[in-house]
Amino acid sequence: MHAIAAIGLAVFMAVTGVMHFLAPEYFRTLIPAWLGRERLLVAATGAAEVVVGVLVLVAPSRPVGGWIAALLITCYQASHVDAVRHARPDRPRLLDRPAGVAARLALNVLYIAWAVAVARSAA
Repeated sequence: MHAIAAIGLAVFMAVTGVMHFLAPEYFRTLIPAWLGRERLLVAATGAAEVVVGVLVLVAPSRPVGGWIAALLITCYQASHVDAVRHARPDRPRLLDRPAGVAARLALNVLYIAWAVAVARSAA
């Protein structure tokens, strides 16, 4: 079971990282305006996610990869918390409405827990 969770996390991180380059406009919408430098942040986090995916995939580096994944995903919480300030029921995108923002926050917490579980089980 541990290997399945680790491989799943590795694939999730790597695919999400690649998607930063295939659909950068979507990921730019997730970056809080106060951070700025959206293009750079999307590219940097996309590359980081691919690297983390590889680290999690390779068994000897799995614990480090899991902890880095947890840290990276935790940093993304800033985006989801910032979205709370802007959430309104009349927003066109579901992810920008209060329920969507709440789901983003909750799902991100589950991703963090997944990464921590992989890191701990691999150590």
